[in-house]
Amino acid sequence: MTSSRLVIRNMSEHELAQALEWAAAEGWNPGLDDAKCFYAADQKGFFLAELAGKPIGCISAVAYNAAYGFLGLYIVAPDYRGKGFGLKLWRAAIAYMNGRNVGLDGVLAQQANYRKSGFTLAYRDIRYQGKGGGSEPGGVTDLSSVPFEEIARYDAMTFPAPRTNFLRCWIDQPKGAALGVLNNQHLIGYGVIRPCRQGFKIAPLFANDPETADTLFRGLASRVSDQSIFLDTPEVNPAAIELANRHQMQPVFETARMYTKELPATRIDYCFGVTTLELG
Repeated sequence: MTSSRLVIRNMSEHELAQALEWAAAEGWNPGLDDAKCFYAADQKGFFLAELAGKPIGCISAVAYNAAYGFLGLYIVAPDYRGKGFGLKLWRAAIAYMNGRNVGLDGVLAQQANYRKSGFTLAYRDIRYQGKGGGSEPGGVTDLSSVPFEEIARYDAMTFPAPRTNFLRCWIDQPKGAALGVLNNQHLIGYGVIRPCRQGFKIAPLFANDPETADTLFRGLASRVSDQSIFLDTPEVNPAAIELANRHQMQPVFETARMYTKELPATRIDYCFGVTTLELG
């Protein structure tokens, strides 16, 4: 896809790592090792815009299956904004989605533009910041000891589509931790904490009930004593907001979760922290 000297093409994993540096410069605070796991989700779902051979923008459009996809990493370098390059990137991503129900987490100021492209507001995701530390509670299990099939089964209740390759990578990140809570050998919650440019993010945090979510939160927070921790909570789950407040976290950022079609039929009440604002 070209316009004059503009070329839009798929990224390599190395180029995706560079795009995440752009995201860091925008203040989005991606994880240190996100590129590998993101790329595993859909190797064709990351697009780079080049002008006369110079990278000037990017966008992700991850197709999880034939019915569902997610947009993110929509960035145009400051010197090239307002020239129509971003719109061409956007159209390439939408074309790749090919009629799927598409989600995104956009900044609130851009809601009107996303509505023009057919997106409807579902709810807000609110990022909270706090401090790690404390002792690990009883009842948590290292996720490496849980069969992957069980992790995937539980994840499918809270995420709209299978994400096997991504999930295998996500729960096994360097310098991170992944914990679960079991009841009769079945997960009733799991969470991951990973290092980011600033501090650590607990993402996702999925649990059947507030008590399990709190146990997982404390277990994950105990792994990063005195470090900043972040949690992206869906506002439509009041128990998630209560958890953040209970642990004296402060809201620092929010996004608009929007979809092109219906709200996916997942257990949003099980979601105390979303996985990523870039991939859903």
